[in-house]
Amino acid sequence: MQVWEIDDRDLDVEACRNLINSDCTLGLSSERLSLLQTRRQQLEDRVLNGGTAYYGVNTGFGALCNVTIPKDQLNNLQSNLLRSHACGFGQPASPDVVRLALLLKIFTLSRGHSGVRPALVEFLVELYNRKLIPYVPSMGSLGASGDLAPLAHLFLPCIGEGHFDHNGNRVAASDMLVRAGLKPPMLEGKEGLALLNGTQFSLALLLVNLFAAIRYFDIANLNAALSMEAFNCSPAFLTAEIHLLRRQEGQCAAAAQIRTWLEESDLATRPGKSIQDPYSFRCAPQVHGACMDLINWATNIASREINAITDNPIQLHNGDMVSGGNFHAEALAFASDSLAMALSELANISERRLYQLICGNRGLPDFLTKDPGLSSGYMIVQYAAAAAVSMNKQLSSPSSVDSIVSSKGQEDHVSMAANAGLRCRQVAENTGIVLAMEWMTAARALLLGAPRPLGPALANVHTAYQAKFPLVSEDHSPAERYLPTLRFLENQLFPDSSR
Repeated sequence: MQVWEIDDRDLDVEACRNLINSDCTLGLSSERLSLLQTRRQQLEDRVLNGGTAYYGVNTGFGALCNVTIPKDQLNNLQSNLLRSHACGFGQPASPDVVRLALLLKIFTLSRGHSGVRPALVEFLVELYNRKLIPYVPSMGSLGASGDLAPLAHLFLPCIGEGHFDHNGNRVAASDMLVRAGLKPPMLEGKEGLALLNGTQFSLALLLVNLFAAIRYFDIANLNAALSMEAFNCSPAFLTAEIHLLRRQEGQCAAAAQIRTWLEESDLATRPGKSIQDPYSFRCAPQVHGACMDLINWATNIASREINAITDNPIQLHNGDMVSGGNFHAEALAFASDSLAMALSELANISERRLYQLICGNRGLPDFLTKDPGLSSGYMIVQYAAAAAVSMNKQLSSPSSVDSIVSSKGQEDHVSMAANAGLRCRQVAENTGIVLAMEWMTAARALLLGAPRPLGPALANVHTAYQAKFPLVSEDHSPAERYLPTLRFLENQLFPDSSR
């Protein structure tokens, strides 16, 4: 099995996705282990063995920052921190988010700015390599002073407490660690704080949503091409110069993708064209492209955060410990909120194209059924898509503009980045289903309307889909095909990519 060695390399969103979806195990380079040991020794010499008060190292936390802790209680201070902060609730975070948060914490600790022992990082690496997934309730983070509650649950196994998620069941961490032959490293000075202070949970949510958004942009352009064919649109609005004159990068990219799917199609010469097509078709490049620009912006924010130090206090290169606010996740809150809007709009315009296809226009039968009245066809598919789109609009109200004072006013402005990420995840799931609905509708319309020869690229995907999901003329349950259709489209466009 290949080992991915952690050194001083920076990672980006793509590298994170490839790593988390691979079978690679992690390893710490000798240079990293040496650096961690050096920084730990610096912390012990300057802080643990000195008389200066350092926040969270030899003091209380939050509003209790001025309470000095006796030296013989410093290890208990760190274990108590994990226990007291493990107060999350709600549905458990999905294994992909938890494992990604664990990976991100390993990255940031290995940078050597947290003063933790090498043994603690090595234990976390073992959890990752053995695919041991701590049980983490999804709710409870304010996205400032770190993702305290979810990260506390994530790292309780470091003191032999908490639970693991094993095949959907909660298993005591103490039992799982014995089965795995792992001994918890316990915590020493500063280490509990280093585990809890950080944006890794909010960032993991943002990354998982970005992975989906990047796929859905491409699927939306594929869908637009198929829907254009089914609706007998004029492809003139895809003319490259129109989009170059707008000077928006995402728009140009979207138009180019749609044009590629329509290459060698006879769409431009077919009779029965309208002077202008509805906005959901004609403005697809403008809308999809604007969504892509937001996706790219959020990707840049995430790539910087992957390599960021978000601990507090932070150990500088000279060994000094300095308190700051890098744990405040405002940047991630903005990114998740913006990403939710982009995903919401991809679904919004997709549902509008779906609606046009079932309305009995341009030679297509009402509701895409051969027996309108006796059969309802895809009438209610549009209802379901509209319900998802409406929910997305409600979920796209930003979390980042909210803040609730905590810790007796010491933590008086928070980001709500985790809430933004959780809402964005629901938007992403809804959007994937709506895109599947549009594809199903357009594919059905092509078979029930006048024969429309497709270009080879689009024909290959449509033919493969019909082979897997042949047309059912009579009324049936379309819901059974939503998720399989989405997986089909993802596999067609990203055959070498796990999700």
